[in-house]
Amino acid sequence: MSRSPFATPSTGTPIVAASILSADFGNLAADARAAVQAGAGVLHIDVMDGHFVPNLSMGPVVCGALRLPLPDVPQDVHLMIDNPAERIESFAAAGADHLSVHIEVLDDPRAMADAIHALGCTAGIALNPATPVDVVLEVIDAFDMALVMSVVPGFSGQPFMSEVLEKTSALRAAMGPGGHIQMDGGVAPASAGSCREAGCNVLVSASALFGSDDYAAVIAALAGG
Repeated sequence: MSRSPFATPSTGTPIVAASILSADFGNLAADARAAVQAGAGVLHIDVMDGHFVPNLSMGPVVCGALRLPLPDVPQDVHLMIDNPAERIESFAAAGADHLSVHIEVLDDPRAMADAIHALGCTAGIALNPATPVDVVLEVIDAFDMALVMSVVPGFSGQPFMSEVLEKTSALRAAMGPGGHIQMDGGVAPASAGSCREAGCNVLVSASALFGSDDYAAVIAALAGG
């Protein structure tokens, strides 16, 4: 299995994943570098196709553009798309270290996990707020990470949906202390504590981080420092 870019165990300090969806696209590399220097452990790249979610966003070229100036920074790619099987190879080739795909579009989640691992990436399984956690629990052993959406996917800046924390707790009980659980959507210093208490050890931050004047302070607050 591929080496995980999410090295911190659940018993340690959570990893903050800087979601570049809210970064300054005119200065993307500089903004991403500043977030990493401030303590972000990975770059989170949200890919949206206008079908699975209403918005359109980044493609493999963004991974490649960030890989050049930041060659050692892990790239965590979240594929919010209808046809991930047709796209995972291009993202892996562009520099992705981790690929998360949505349970809602998969006929065979285990086969998808195998396909991602064959490309040298770690694999995550994501679920939307309306999706029962049981469908992920059935296949979580095939994946390296579970990604819990705490907003309806599509746009940055939505408020955090605290009801999804029950899913996180169920996943933590099933995965044990060493598994990686990522919370994505509306995560801010005010909601990060409840995410950590529910078992999350990877916290995605978009507008809370890149909308701040002090990246380091936000990252420290998210991680519980």
